[in-house]
Amino acid sequence: MKIPNKVKVGAIDYDVEMKPFIEANGSRNYQGACEYTKTEISILEDISEERKQDTFIHELTHAIFYEAGFEDQDEDVINRIGKVLHQVIEDNDFK
Repeated sequence: MKIPNKVKVGAIDYDVEMKPFIEANGSRNYQGACEYTKTEISILEDISEERKQDTFIHELTHAIFYEAGFEDQDEDVINRIGKVLHQVIEDNDFK
């Protein structure tokens, strides 16, 4: 799977960027982040391609939930749906 530079979620375009570190809540112990107000998905650049893809789908799932009106999100639900969404995207040809 190729990670795009931009992804449209609902009516909103999110930029997708690789970064040397991801900081959230005063910590740099993250592989990715989704900034709703900046409409940006960030992915740690120093991880394997498989991890980048998994992290992208995870953060994309956050964006999907947010744009669907779910501002308060359960990380466990995002993890579960993100894993299945990643598998569906990987194992099916949508072209």
